[in-house]
Amino acid sequence: MFKAFRYGAVALIVAVFAAIAPATAQFPPGPDDQPAGTPKGKKTSAPAGPSINGDWSGQLSQVGSQTPYKFELVIGAKGAETKYPDLDCLGKLTRVGSSKSYAFFVEVITKGQVEKGGRCPDGTITVTRQGDDLALGWFGSVQGNTIIAYGTLRKK
Repeated sequence: MFKAFRYGAVALIVAVFAAIAPATAQFPPGPDDQPAGTPKGKKTSAPAGPSINGDWSGQLSQVGSQTPYKFELVIGAKGAETKYPDLDCLGKLTRVGSSKSYAFFVEVITKGQVEKGGRCPDGTITVTRQGDDLALGWFGSVQGNTIIAYGTLRKK
């Protein structure tokens, strides 16, 4: 019986690694994905593909809500910022990584923070080009509740 269990465990491990390999091949590390310990300030080239830099606007839909809200995003060489006009919130983004197709940011709300009675929590943002547009996903948590929002932005 132990021998059968051991063979089953080995088969499970092989299956897991077989599933992981295609995913890592599909999204190889981008130029901004530097290993830990890479000296800060070291210049790297921009990710391949269309640029995400610019002034973007659109609407975000929050999962579980019927009412979308306006959203603006400015991405430049010196950083990125968010604006939620309908919610009276502003945020600052820190780029934490990228892949061939995606850029990942951490958002810290600078105006309208939930902790100070506002309507906006800190969160994470993932963006990717979708033709001339920018697809965006937002993820965060407030008081133990998961919040997810998404939308498509157009250049201003």
